[in-house]
Amino acid sequence: MKNKYRLRKKYFIIRKKKYFKIGSNFFNPLVKLVKENYKEKSINISSYYPSSFEVNTLKLFEIKIIKDLKVLLPVLSEKNIMHFYKWKQLDALQINKFGMLEPVALSTHIIPDIMLVPLLAYDNQHNRLGYGGGFYDRYLNRYLKTKKHIITIGVAFSFQRHHKIPVSKNDVKLNYILTEKGIF
Repeated sequence: MKNKYRLRKKYFIIRKKKYFKIGSNFFNPLVKLVKENYKEKSINISSYYPSSFEVNTLKLFEIKIIKDLKVLLPVLSEKNIMHFYKWKQLDALQINKFGMLEPVALSTHIIPDIMLVPLLAYDNQHNRLGYGGGFYDRYLNRYLKTKKHIITIGVAFSFQRHHKIPVSKNDVKLNYILTEKGIF
């Protein structure tokens, strides 16, 4: 879609120009959500290794409750299939074919309970404009059929809000959007 292509370009430039450093308090609404909805400690939370002016999700590791959870990062297979694997902050990473960092030592992939999703733009209907590869949408379309309780949270800056993101039939709406202004 040409509209999505133009929006991706536009919001990548906007994010680069308006990017700012965050503190761990950015994730306080996420901590509250975890405490309210998950009483057990065996929660699998997927994140992403930040690049290209994305919100710095590494700040999560400064929060005690997050240290007690299993944190997962995405890994892309040779067939462009995404899975999530356990990762700790000091574990080794490798660069994949897209230039993204991902865990090196792979064990069994894990389906997350909570998924932090990177994005270029979002709208008030919880639609997400990703990078165009469709990895997150394909993953969610596959696993939401068997594990219906994956909570998806788009992580962004508030200036990444767009009035209406164009969507296609395979796009998956997010449950929440987390910005420096809170979670909605």
